[in-house]
Amino acid sequence: MGLTGCKKSAPPAAAQGPLPVNVITAVEKDVTEWDEFTGRIEAIESVEIRPRVSGYITEIPFKAGSLVKKNDLLFVIDRRPYQADLDQTTAEVERAQAQLKLAQIEVDRAKELRSKSTISASEFDQKAASFQVASAALRAAEAANAAAALNLEFTQIRSPIDGRVSSERVTVGNLVQPGATETSILTTVVSTDPIYVYMDADENSVLKYMKLKDEGKRESARIQRIPAYAQLANETGFPHEGMIEFVDNRLDPNTGTLRARAVFKSWSDLLAPGFFVRTRVPGAGSYRAVLVEDRVISSQQGLKYVFVVKPDNTIERRNVETGPMFEGKRIVKSGLKDGEQVVSTRLQILQPGMPVQPVPEPPPADSESKAQATK
Repeated sequence: MGLTGCKKSAPPAAAQGPLPVNVITAVEKDVTEWDEFTGRIEAIESVEIRPRVSGYITEIPFKAGSLVKKNDLLFVIDRRPYQADLDQTTAEVERAQAQLKLAQIEVDRAKELRSKSTISASEFDQKAASFQVASAALRAAEAANAAAALNLEFTQIRSPIDGRVSSERVTVGNLVQPGATETSILTTVVSTDPIYVYMDADENSVLKYMKLKDEGKRESARIQRIPAYAQLANETGFPHEGMIEFVDNRLDPNTGTLRARAVFKSWSDLLAPGFFVRTRVPGAGSYRAVLVEDRVISSQQGLKYVFVVKPDNTIERRNVETGPMFEGKRIVKSGLKDGEQVVSTRLQILQPGMPVQPVPEPPPADSESKAQATK
C-alpha cells in the first residue's frame, strides 16, 4: 500500500500541432469550354490524270511522290502522228484561203460586169454562191486545224494543279487511250496547301450548339466561321488553327452524326490525305470560372469535392461542380471562389474541421528552371 501510494503519475502527452499541408490558390478567369472530335485530313483538290488522246508513252519526266507545280509536264505521248495531222490541216487552211481569195476576185468582177449588164443574173448568182462555199470551206479547214493543234497539245500531259503526284501507273512504251475507266488513269495529283479536316459531331453536341445559339451564347457555324484547332497523334496542345467553313445539310441516320469541314493552312509538306487528327472547337461562349489543378479534386459516389482551408486554418469539405479542362487545369463552375486555398496533399487523411498549417505548393521544377533562365 505504501509503495503504491508513492508511485508518480506519468506526465501528460504533448498536444499535437496542426498538420502541415500544401495548398494551391484557386484562380478565376475567362474560360472557354472545348469539344473534341476525331477528324481526317482530306485534300481540297484531287485530280485523276487521264490521257485525252491515244498513243504510246515516250516520256515520264516526273519523280513519283514528288511535289509538282501547275503545268509541270507529267507524261508525253508520241507526237509524230498528231504533228502530221496538224501539218495536213494547216495545208488545207492555206488551200482554202487561196480558193476564197480567188472566189472573192471573181465575185467582185461579176459585180462590176453585172452593173453593166454584161453577164446574166444567174451567172452572177453562181459566182456569189462559189464565194460562200469557199468561205465555208475555209472555216471548216480552220476548225480542223484547231482540233489538230489541240490534239498535238494533248500529247503533253501536264499537272492541272499544285500538289503531290502519286506513282506512275504505266511505263514508257505502253499504249494509252482516253476513257472514264479505272485503267485509263495514269496517276493522281492531290493539293497539299491548304487542307481540309472533316469531323463528325454527335447529335447531343449538335443539339447543345442549337440551344446555345437560341440563348445567344454561341453563333452557329452555318452563319459564322467558328475557329477550330487540330493536333496530330504525336502532338499536344492543339497547335494548329483553322476555321470551320462548311456544315452538312443532314444528319447521318446510321451514325447519328453531322459532318463539318474545317480548312487549315498546311503545317508540313509531309502531310497527306488520310491522316487522323484530334480537333477541338468552342463548345460554349466565354464565361468566368475558377480553375484548379485536377489532382486536388476528389470523388465519392459521383460527387466531386475539394478540401478548402478556412481563415482559421481548419479544413472544410466543399462539393464542387466541374467542367472540362482548360489550359491544363480543371474548370470549377460552382463551389469555389477566386483566391481560396485548396489542399493538394495528404487528401486521404483529412477530415472536416481538422486544424492544418497551409504551405504554398512550390512551382514545378520546369517552371523554376524557366524562371531562372529568364532571370
